[in-house]
Amino acid sequence: MSNIKKVGSMLKYNIKSLIIFELLFKLLSLFIFTPLFINLFNLIMKVTGYKYLTIENLPKFLLNPITILLIVILLLFMMVYTMFDITTLIIILDKSYHKEKVKVIDAVRTSIDKCKNLFHIKNILLAIFVLFIIPFLHIGVASSFVTTIKIPEFIYDFIIKNKVLFSLFSILVIFLIFLFLKWIYSLHYFILEDVSFKEARKRSSKLSKNNYLKDLLTLVIVQFLSTIFYFIFVALGILVIFIFNKLFGNITIINSILTTIIWLFIAFSFICYTLLATPISYAIISSLYYLHKTKNKEEIKSIKINVTNKYLKINNILKRVGIVLGIIAIVIGSAFTYGLYKGKYNLNIEYVRTIEVTAHRGASVMYPENTMSAFIGAKELGADWIELDVQQTKDGKIVVMHDTNLKRTTGVNKDTIELNYDEIKDLDAGSFFDKKYKNEHIPLLEDVIKWAKNNNMKLNIELKPTGKETDFEKSVIDIILDNDYISDSVITSQVYSVLENVKKYNKNIETVYVMSIAIGDITRLKEADHFSVEASNINKSLVKKVHNEGKELYAWTVNSLDNINKMIDLKVDNIITDNITLAKDSIYASKTSNIINEYINLINKIF
Repeated sequence: MSNIKKVGSMLKYNIKSLIIFELLFKLLSLFIFTPLFINLFNLIMKVTGYKYLTIENLPKFLLNPITILLIVILLLFMMVYTMFDITTLIIILDKSYHKEKVKVIDAVRTSIDKCKNLFHIKNILLAIFVLFIIPFLHIGVASSFVTTIKIPEFIYDFIIKNKVLFSLFSILVIFLIFLFLKWIYSLHYFILEDVSFKEARKRSSKLSKNNYLKDLLTLVIVQFLSTIFYFIFVALGILVIFIFNKLFGNITIINSILTTIIWLFIAFSFICYTLLATPISYAIISSLYYLHKTKNKEEIKSIKINVTNKYLKINNILKRVGIVLGIIAIVIGSAFTYGLYKGKYNLNIEYVRTIEVTAHRGASVMYPENTMSAFIGAKELGADWIELDVQQTKDGKIVVMHDTNLKRTTGVNKDTIELNYDEIKDLDAGSFFDKKYKNEHIPLLEDVIKWAKNNNMKLNIELKPTGKETDFEKSVIDIILDNDYISDSVITSQVYSVLENVKKYNKNIETVYVMSIAIGDITRLKEADHFSVEASNINKSLVKKVHNEGKELYAWTVNSLDNINKMIDLKVDNIITDNITLAKDSIYASKTSNIINEYINLINKIF
């Protein structure tokens, strides 16, 4: 509890300077440096002659000497900018600990002087460490890059299901956390005591020794409490506003104003919480740093500030501007909200094109993947499409199978291309999932298409070439044409040359390029009618670019509620998922909900 009070005290003493600095820093990051970093990366692609990056050309791009040089420069730029944020916060918090007021401009000037030490050769490892701690504390503009580089959901699911990989992954995470806790105070030593980064790491290791668990718990508890406090604060604010709403009864114009104030209050609270998130993290670390130094009887030095007399006094101007903007926001917001109450506006806007749901390998969570049971289950759950994978047998038959090798799903350690269909058709493809599906077999693509046609299902047929097939693409297309199923199917592949071969054989077949990575102008890939991109690589810019070309964007494989809602917000055209019901329900809710009315109804129920 004493640590929490110290954190609060450090934040409170120079709270004005902390908020102003973080506000300016976040604005610079949002409007200047983030676009700058993105453009620098685009410049790297341009210099190296790449218009787009996919999983097929990425290795060659990354091994290009020019790419390596320019990416190193970009990372150094990111490190310096992030280090500036960290340094300024530590300086302001140090002044708070010593009960000294500090102006933002003075803290910034001192921070710039301190950051010059980054360019000494002896501190080269500091660059790596700064980028390493970003995911832990969401610091700096670099966090918009580093923290968004998440493990794709399909890889994460694969790691979780594989005991060996999960164990190795867990060990790596534990090691990184240990390293973070061991060196957690190195930046304080480096910034406040002007020692080399090597010496700073050495001192941090000594200071944090025997305190790893306590420090970790303190970090987690204070961050958790700050989040809880934020939600409680917002909830209480809304309740207070609705108390006034009850006092005024059902006067529509007053309800409109109060609803607008609620939104402004929530927005203001969120902005404040966002601005204080990083200072809170470093206030915790600073508090522990001073606490451990005191216990170890180490001297606590106060950093010398470069004071300037040219400090612009604009507080009154900013206050007046803020009041004017607040009044304008309330007036405009109230007018809009009043229009909602009167029915002049409708927030239940349908998308121009409803987002469709594709069952990944059928209903593969409930049934063995790529089997008729999984396909029938997908239809029953309301899927719009079924995604399935096809392989070619030794005798040229096209069967529905994801893996090149049959061992995982049938127990037979042979590749599909090594066996004739007669050797495959009776294999048990269900027991690996559950013994009750022992009679499930590997279906022919032709049989699946006939079933789909009779049940009004659309098929996403992914070709998995091994390089040993004969007329693979032609065989698949012939089956589609023979069954008159061209309008209700697409052919997809992670190998672009497959799509080129498809188009050479039949221009009318719709093709989809399946991509693990999608950077740059992927619309230059003309033989792809649409694109299926791993969800963590999808952003507004990519969706807009693809849609502007009149093409569709599929997202794979999206299973969590957060990621499904993110894809809905981004307005992708098709969500490929293992959780069909969740995806369908989320899409329906996104089209029919009116969040303002939900807030009002919820609070009214409380009263």
